[in-house]
Amino acid sequence: MLAARYLAGYPPELIQQAERLRLEGRLADHLARRLPERHEVRSDTALFDYVQALKNRHMRNAGPLNFVGFDAKLRVLQQALGTHTRRSQVQGAKLKTRREIRVATLFKEAPAALLNMIVVHELAHLRELDHNKAFYSLCQHMEPDYFQLEFDLRLYLMHQEDAK
Repeated sequence: MLAARYLAGYPPELIQQAERLRLEGRLADHLARRLPERHEVRSDTALFDYVQALKNRHMRNAGPLNFVGFDAKLRVLQQALGTHTRRSQVQGAKLKTRREIRVATLFKEAPAALLNMIVVHELAHLRELDHNKAFYSLCQHMEPDYFQLEFDLRLYLMHQEDAK
């Protein structure tokens, strides 16, 4: 059951409903109705500008981002859809931190709301490294529908796997 893999931890009724949509071939229509809006973010430069705008709106005091880009290897190698990394570099007598956000190329074609959700998730890691209550509170502050979009993302991933 494909739904059980992507929806582990959700109530059994929800898993069964998602699996039924998938088996009946209605999952794509459901997602198209729920997430109709597309985005124009197709390049690393556009993604950097998009992330920077969200960061400036919600997290002005967070440290600067040194790199933001799409990563084609991300989902395959790390079983992740986005990553936030910090690297410390010594420059003379100073220790500088480089912050990078990488987003799976899957999101170039994903609905706009799902790109927003993954960017919000990675931006929240600027303040909170762990997935704890404070982290999810920050995600909800930046995207009030965060938990619904996370569920929709799981449905989208199921649909993508079926389409292969």
